Amino acid sequence: MGIKCSNTAEVYFENTPIPLENVIGGIGNGFKVAMAILNNGRFGMGAALSGTMRTVITKATEHATQRVQFGSRIDSYGAIQEKLARMSMIHYATESMAYMVSGTMDRGYDDYQLEAAISKIFASEAAWYVTDEGIQVLGGNGYMKSLGLEKVMRDLRIFRIFEGTNDILRLFVALTGIQYAGGHLKELQKAVKDPISNFGVLLDQVSKRAKGGLGIGPGNSLADKVHANLVDSAGQVCTGVDMFGGAVEKLLIKHGKGIINEQFLLSRLADVTIDLYSMTCVLSRCSKSLNEGLESAHHEEMMTKVWCNEAFERINRNLNMLKNPTNLENFKIMAKISEGVCERVSPVQGNPLGV
Repeated sequence: MGIKCSNTAEVYFENTPIPLENVIGGIGNGFKVAMAILNNGRFGMGAALSGTMRTVITKATEHATQRVQFGSRIDSYGAIQEKLARMSMIHYATESMAYMVSGTMDRGYDDYQLEAAISKIFASEAAWYVTDEGIQVLGGNGYMKSLGLEKVMRDLRIFRIFEGTNDILRLFVALTGIQYAGGHLKELQKAVKDPISNFGVLLDQVSKRAKGGLGIGPGNSLADKVHANLVDSAGQVCTGVDMFGGAVEKLLIKHGKGIINEQFLLSRLADVTIDLYSMTCVLSRCSKSLNEGLESAHHEEMMTKVWCNEAFERINRNLNMLKNPTNLENFKIMAKISEGVCERVSPVQGNPLGV
C-alpha cells in the first residue's frame, strides 16, 4: 500500500550455522537484543512522525489562508479553525513525547520500553489523524497526487502495525501498569495477615482511603514542579493518576489473574495511561518555555491547557466505562456479535428486500 522504497520480503534461515563470535549479546539473550532494537524503532517513529505532521500542518494552513469561499478566507470559519487547532495540539503533544523519551535515553536510563511504546502508539495514530484532517482542509485538491498528501497517508498506515501493532502494545501498556498495582496489593495482603509488624503499611492505606472517601484526594503534588500558570493542569494529572490507581485495584480485586483476558477493559486502561503521559510531557515542555520566556510560550500555554482539559475528560470517560453496567454489558454483547460474524465468516444480516 505504501513505503514503496522499503524492500519488504520474507527471509528464511534453515540449518544456518552462526559462528560463536557473531552472536550478539550472548547466547540466550536474543530476545533482549530484539526488544532493544524495537524500543529504538518505536522512539524513532515519534520523532519522525512529528516532522511529518509539521509538514502536513504547513500545507493545510497555506491552503486555508489563501482559499476564499463565500467572501472570506476559509481559515476564518470555525470548522476549519477547530481542525487546525486540534492538528496543532496533537502535534505539540507528539513532539513533546519524542523530546521526553529522547531525554530519558540521553540520561542513560535503560528501562524506557513503556515510554517508547506509548510514544509509538500515540505518534502513529496522531499522524494519521493530522494527515486525514489536512486532506479534508485541502478538499478535492488534497485527494490529488499533485499535493503529495495522498502518498503520505498511504505511507502512514503501516506505522500502526509494524514495530508491534498498536493493539498489542496497548495490552502491554495496560498490563505493565497492572503489574505494578498487583505488586502493591500483594504487599497490602501480607500486611493484613501480619498487622502488628506491618502497622505502618496498613496505616498508610487507611489514610489514603479515608482521604479518598472524604473527597480530599491526593492533592496537587506537581504544583511546585510546573510553571505557576499551569498549576491547575498539573492538578488534573495528579487526580487522574489517583483515579487510575483506584480503578486498577478494583479490577484486580474483581478479576484477579483473569484480567489478562479482559481486553475490552485493558484497552481503556491503556488509553488512560497514554493520556496521563501526554499531559505530563506537554506540561514539562510548556513549563520550560514559560520559564525561559520563549516567543512561543503563550501559544504553547494555550495548547497545553486545552490539551490537558480534554485529556482529563477522556480519562474520566474511559475510567467510567470500566464500572458502568451499560458499558460492561455492551462489551459482552459485542463479543457475541463477533462470534456470530466469525461463525458465518461474513456479516450475519441478510437483505431486507429479500432479494
